[in-house]
Amino acid sequence: MSLTTDLIAALQSGFDAFEPGADPILASSDHGDYQANGVLPLAKRLGRKPRELADELVAGLDLKGLAGVEVSGPGFLNLVVSPEALSASIQTMVESPTLGVVASTSPRRVVVDYSAPNVAKEMHVGHLRSTVIGDAICRMLEFCGHEVIRRNHLGDWGTPFGMLIEHLLDLGEEAATEELSVGDLDSFYRAARGQFDASEDFQERSRARVVLLQGGDQETLRLWSLLVATSVRYFATVYEKLDVLLRPDDVAGESSYNDLLDAVVADLDAAGLLVDSDGARCVFPEGFANREGEALPLIVQKSDGGYGYAATDLAAIRNRVADLHADEILYVVGAPQAQHFAMCFAVAKMAGWLPEGTKAVHVAFGSVLGPDRKVFRTREGGTVKLVDLLEEGERRALAAMADRSLDHGDQTQIVAASVGIGAVKWADLSTDRVKDYVFDWDRMLTFEGDTGPYLQYAHARICSLIARAADQGSHPASSVSIVEPAERALAFALTGFGDALEGALESYSPSKLAHYLFDLAQRFTSFYESCPVLRAEDEAIRASRLALAELTARNLRCGLALLGIGAPERM
Repeated sequence: MSLTTDLIAALQSGFDAFEPGADPILASSDHGDYQANGVLPLAKRLGRKPRELADELVAGLDLKGLAGVEVSGPGFLNLVVSPEALSASIQTMVESPTLGVVASTSPRRVVVDYSAPNVAKEMHVGHLRSTVIGDAICRMLEFCGHEVIRRNHLGDWGTPFGMLIEHLLDLGEEAATEELSVGDLDSFYRAARGQFDASEDFQERSRARVVLLQGGDQETLRLWSLLVATSVRYFATVYEKLDVLLRPDDVAGESSYNDLLDAVVADLDAAGLLVDSDGARCVFPEGFANREGEALPLIVQKSDGGYGYAATDLAAIRNRVADLHADEILYVVGAPQAQHFAMCFAVAKMAGWLPEGTKAVHVAFGSVLGPDRKVFRTREGGTVKLVDLLEEGERRALAAMADRSLDHGDQTQIVAASVGIGAVKWADLSTDRVKDYVFDWDRMLTFEGDTGPYLQYAHARICSLIARAADQGSHPASSVSIVEPAERALAFALTGFGDALEGALESYSPSKLAHYLFDLAQRFTSFYESCPVLRAEDEAIRASRLALAELTARNLRCGLALLGIGAPERM
């Protein structure tokens, strides 16, 4: 329970006396710590004068010592939290290993579909947002007590595998495996495509190989498995560098649903939902139309008998609900796929595969743009490899640290990796996920402003402060005394951790947690400038302020970890 939650619960009892379930509409305010704005809409519904209703409501309120309240204006309730309540909330955080966040009393089983690179193709900057946003959502869900099942929906099936397998055979199995194992996936794919475009014989062999693959030929499946396994091992090295929790066991590629596709079509047909359209078998969910107003089809089976993405995604929904028993399915996929997923969800509901109470959510996100505000590419116009991006981040972070004379001996490279990769992830996660953002190394790696290095440096400075205090024989107090305005402002920021986390999960927006952490770091700077810590003459005050500092470091460290960003203790 948070301070805000306690206040809302106390206010709710007062509002319920006039209308059960009426929302107090509690918000932060410049006229107090909080303002409850729910009286005005309540008065309108009841046909009462707002000010009169507010006075009557306040007279019957029991805020249980949490706050003082007064009516202002036409009926706003201004609340000032009592020092005792604020201290108690801080004390709860100090004593709690989870900073006062209590595991959900109704935990959900959530399947999170994210990252999804293609076999035998390099992970590029286009995979960055899905990977880091999905990973942060998984971390936050697990921290709050929910069960998370990660799903990496690899592109591991389809017609391109005919040419890839034939190219593998032309190179020789050993040579091809060596090329793929060092991560040169793009060269392998381009060479296969080059052969396909240049040679009719290679084209015929590739098409014949696709038939063998789809027909279950054992040797062809073995070679296909080799391509998949080698690619998955390489992806794992990228995830490790990016500090993402996806593992090979989380892979469930397109191929894993092949055996379910016939049943998808048969069951849709039995339910009377399939319609023949120019030889293709389609479902027309309500509410979807093109610019001419014509109904849009979701093509489940193509006119040649093959299956497309829709059939695979419908099979995945069935699997995740019926076999994995998901309460919620999240698809962390780019915004351009919004209509596709909306149609898939609609068809799944029509077919009864997505029952009432089971949520399916498209967690959409914008694009990573270059300085020209177009999709981020290399100077040569090619796609930016993700591993190259991360290595560049490490190099630039090392240079930025050298400019600030931050040298930690044999730990310098490790810290630089944390700073460089943290800078990339923070720039992404601190941006509203539905918006595009411009990739700018200089802005990302500055140690001032809303950046990853600023947050990491703020944490490291607090750790240094606590270490210096210990060297002087001072240690954080077991309880906190909040007296000065800057102490109170910092304490309020600290108590907002649980609310920020809850807000981030409600909207699937890691940026809300990132904004909280940035504000917290700024509040600590103001506190540190206004309230001497090591120079405090009174030992009890010094210990209390050290306790606030230590709690701030814990909040920053935990919050950054939930975003998948490291928090070095020295920088």
